[in-house]
Amino acid sequence: MTTEDVLKRADADGVRTLTLDRPSAYNSLTVELKEQLLAALREAADDPAVRAVLLTGAGKAFCAGQDLKEHVGMLRSGDEAPLRTVGDHYNPIVTTITEMPKPVVAAVNGPAAGAGAAFAYAADLRLAASSATFLMAFANVGLGPDSAASWTLQRLVGQGRAMELMMLARTVDSAEALRIGLVSEVVADDELATRAHAVAAKLAAGPTAAYARIKSTVRGAAESTLREALAAEETAQAELGATADHTEAVEAFVDKRTPHFRGK
Repeated sequence: MTTEDVLKRADADGVRTLTLDRPSAYNSLTVELKEQLLAALREAADDPAVRAVLLTGAGKAFCAGQDLKEHVGMLRSGDEAPLRTVGDHYNPIVTTITEMPKPVVAAVNGPAAGAGAAFAYAADLRLAASSATFLMAFANVGLGPDSAASWTLQRLVGQGRAMELMMLARTVDSAEALRIGLVSEVVADDELATRAHAVAAKLAAGPTAAYARIKSTVRGAAESTLREALAAEETAQAELGATADHTEAVEAFVDKRTPHFRGK
């Protein structure tokens, strides 16, 4: 049972903004916050009024990863829950982000470490504030990666660099993150919220059915053969070609007007 609201929700322009809200602890992940985030992501995935999701943090940090104070306290008490948190919380959070048929944008407003950084890696698009940093901190506490970081990070920056960042636990600043392809855009700290919402709102107004298939085919192609990827693309195009969004888009092109997408 949760006793405190540590996650903010806001809706505008078809975008559900989820804000990790433990700023005094750099939005580190307690059981409470993990449970609220997972529930909120599942709710957003199922809500037809939500056409895109924006994930960010309150205060000066995006997310510092696991709350180690809570973690060590539970271990000292003999509670085995911390040993189950990957299966109970982190894996479901990441699979909900990656598998929901809606775009997910991460607005990394400050330091992102461990599972917090991994949540951003799992998003479809990442925008960073100038002050943002990324740290794969797992080795510093004698652990391997979780929250799909072993899968996502090497697909973003390559296996060699991913190995370096995980083994050396080296902090990446926003300029390097942009250079190596970890983020798509870096903006001034005070402009991030506005810019990230604009990107998410643009996606929310777009052909969300097509975005869902882009997510599934691109991620599927990362671990399939060429022929399997071609087959998946063929199936997706056949299904999307029969949607109202496709008809609207081509008619708008011919009529020289802006299309109005409904996600159908």
